[in-house]
Amino acid sequence: MSEAVAVVTGATGGMGVEIVRDLARDHRVYALGRNAGVLAQLEGIDNVVAVETDIVSDLLGDNGAGIPQLPDLRRVDVLVHAAAIAHNRSVESATVRDWHDHLDLNVVVPAELTRQLLPALRAAQGQIVFINSGAGTGAHPGNTIYSASKHALRGLADALRREESVAGVRVSTVSPGPTDTPMLRGLVEDKGGEYRPEWYIEPVEVARAIRFVVDAGETTQITNVDVRPRVELADRN
Repeated sequence: MSEAVAVVTGATGGMGVEIVRDLARDHRVYALGRNAGVLAQLEGIDNVVAVETDIVSDLLGDNGAGIPQLPDLRRVDVLVHAAAIAHNRSVESATVRDWHDHLDLNVVVPAELTRQLLPALRAAQGQIVFINSGAGTGAHPGNTIYSASKHALRGLADALRREESVAGVRVSTVSPGPTDTPMLRGLVEDKGGEYRPEWYIEPVEVARAIRFVVDAGETTQITNVDVRPRVELADRN
């Protein structure tokens, strides 16, 4: 069998780094991100190919040339969409630019990258994992744009699963609750809250959830995984 290949977007984020580390144990991982310093660290891990990219411009820009080093991939066994942004915005406070920024990165980029890699995913009968969020279900006032983008991502994943099942491509959604990442810290501090890392999920637990999905047996697929903190924030005093 050819070497297993994984592609991870948002590889330099809090979750992305742990996802790359875990998958590199038995995959050649193409780690896509913008932070050159973190990419250099990831490149030091065996089986990791660091790819610096402004993924929105490279995939969606008028002169977008695609993601460097990916067009030649003949097989992709695992594609993890971890890149995302989140800013506290209500319908009243949001601008059109806010909506485009969130929807472009959180929804359109994963759809387009998946489209480009479908031949390689089909060749490997591969696994696609969309990192969603607890905000992808229910109402989350004040975080409306991010929540709406994650609702849309869930719809994308569920439809894609049906479209690609006959081709043997598996599609899963992994939805972490509040996880100790720079993105969450920014959301909490933007509201004037006290950031307590010990209250939140460790990013490595998200990587372990993805490993559970990837290692599913040949006759099945894990469609949705919710990863929640041991104690829900609403239950803390």
